[in-house]
Amino acid sequence: MPEIVADLLSDTLTRPTAAMREAMARAEVGDDVFGEDPTVRALEERVAGMLGHEAGLFTPTGSMANQLGLRLHVVPGREMLADQLAHVVRAELGAAAAFSGITSRTWPSEQGRLVASGPLSLVTTGVGPYQVETALVVVENTHNFGGGTVQPLGAIREVRAGTRALGVAMHLDGARLWNAHVATGVPLAEYGAEFDTVSVCLSKGLGAPVGSVLVGSAEAMAEARVWRKRYGGGMRQVGVLAAAGLHALDHHVERLADDHARARRFAQACADVAPAVVDPTAVETNIIVLDVAAAGVSARDFVAALLDRGVRAYAIGPGAVRLVWHLDVDDAGTDAAVTAATAVLSG
Repeated sequence: MPEIVADLLSDTLTRPTAAMREAMARAEVGDDVFGEDPTVRALEERVAGMLGHEAGLFTPTGSMANQLGLRLHVVPGREMLADQLAHVVRAELGAAAAFSGITSRTWPSEQGRLVASGPLSLVTTGVGPYQVETALVVVENTHNFGGGTVQPLGAIREVRAGTRALGVAMHLDGARLWNAHVATGVPLAEYGAEFDTVSVCLSKGLGAPVGSVLVGSAEAMAEARVWRKRYGGGMRQVGVLAAAGLHALDHHVERLADDHARARRFAQACADVAPAVVDPTAVETNIIVLDVAAAGVSARDFVAALLDRGVRAYAIGPGAVRLVWHLDVDDAGTDAAVTAATAVLSG
């Protein structure tokens, strides 16, 4: 296997920096199952405050944070709604059904972008024993499989107004909400205000080795803490991990703009040699999805050709390839990716 010069498989590949490791080593710890880890408590309170919610809950994974959020709002036999590309229905292995007896329906979306009529046209309430009733709408921001799409705040607010009138909750899968915030300048609390619960990830662009935080009301987070234990997510002296998250919030949020700029530069280079594969103006954050089929190449062959040149990417469909910029891909790595991709696309 060739030496990897640009690993764009995912932003989950980021490794803790030396400064982050030092912060982890200094962390004050306690038993988090008993709520006695002061560093975890500090992280939960800080993230909840940033998102405008009462309380937070530290979880080992983003999927667990999402699943706890879903569980809070949907009793077994009721349904959640999400778009057809959403992580909660496409990449969490059916956990909502397996763990919580939740059924789901999806609305079609272009690049994962939210249009209010999508979920609102599916919401079903007040139908008695004849149809499944909708309990929750899930929005993902930014949208992973959509290509890092930032959700329009106006569309979110329109959905919120419609769901509130019908007594339907909303959960935000905000694994990459930091990217949306940096790309748009919209305060995190403005996004958070439109949702009953929000999950955010620390181990993607922010570079922490593990962890997500779920936020909501104090009552909801107390219930989520019980379900976290039931799901096997009770943790002990995990202040060493929470400290990484606190360091990331201090040092790694604003630098996400660098990832966005590098992704756009790569997209523009690809479009210069094969205009049909990507629209650079649609690249809003750190994720690019290339339509390599438009260049007459299969996703599998494109990924293999990049790997031969030391660049890793991810085939998300027969003709679609995802590339993700992050803390460990600098300008030199981006240059290498541009050279590799344009060579393949040029045939």
